[in-house]
Amino acid sequence: MTIKLLNKSAHPTPKYETLASAGMDLRANISTPITLEPLQRAIITTGLFIELPVGYEAQVRPRSGLAAKKGITVLNAPGTVDADYRGEIGVILVNLSQDNFTVEDGERIAQLVIAKHERAEWVEVDKLSETSRGEGGFGSTGTK
Repeated sequence: MTIKLLNKSAHPTPKYETLASAGMDLRANISTPITLEPLQRAIITTGLFIELPVGYEAQVRPRSGLAAKKGITVLNAPGTVDADYRGEIGVILVNLSQDNFTVEDGERIAQLVIAKHERAEWVEVDKLSETSRGEGGFGSTGTK
């Protein structure tokens, strides 16, 4: 599939790093470094604008290395870029560590996954079918 991309950053176009990669890294496109203190969040711009086909979304997801090593993650993971959005892709980063973290221009801050999605049509009913699980949720199936 092809997707139209407008790259207003000074950084390379996102690309898949391996043949089996699901996501492409997004880089910070900022004029000055941004320091996130513990529990602080900020929208980090990327300089990227895309035009997705209807029926697809772009999911903004955390980078596992940043999350595991630095406690930096995408706050609304996964963030969704809809097919009709034409603005700049921004990444809501949050610092969940106890240390300050400084985002530098060009730093890989998140990954972008292109995904097909369906549109649902609601059918209101008076009753739902029975299952063995029933209304059990939020840990009702156990932890081990």
